[in-house]
Amino acid sequence: MTKEEKKEAIEKLTSLLAESKNVYLADISGMDADQTSKLRRLCFNKGVQLQVVKNTLLKRAMESCERDYNELYDVLKGNTSMMLSDTANAPAKAIKEFLKKNKNIDKPLFKGAFVEESIYSADQLEILETLKSKEELIGEIITLLQSPAKNVLSGLKSGSTTLAGLIKTLEERTR
Repeated sequence: MTKEEKKEAIEKLTSLLAESKNVYLADISGMDADQTSKLRRLCFNKGVQLQVVKNTLLKRAMESCERDYNELYDVLKGNTSMMLSDTANAPAKAIKEFLKKNKNIDKPLFKGAFVEESIYSADQLEILETLKSKEELIGEIITLLQSPAKNVLSGLKSGSTTLAGLIKTLEERTR
């Protein structure tokens, strides 16, 4: 790779890192072509971009970003693949789903992640998988806010039908 090609690759990685809020690092080495293809397809279906990167180029791209990736530099050893997503838990779910379907292999191996301004280490994949996206949290909050209003309206509505029924019954008896 020439100096100019390296510079271009670093610029491209820097722009990818700047555009993505969630960056996962994994090791997919040792997977055969079929397994890699299945992983890529699964990632695509979940809205995750999977890209194999060179550690030195990725580190330089991380250093040139405004975000603080310092804690991830230690995991940039061996083979590294970068998983980018707009949804915080999508790459974690993709990794877990792939491992569940392919019990005979232990790859992809989660190395670490930068999710919504926080760094997660290799042993925190379970936490990342259960992490809720911003949209899911907003939906839950809206549901919780609507619930008391629905209960009050429901109570008033059922109360009015009960009251109307009672009045009608009393009216019929007086005739």
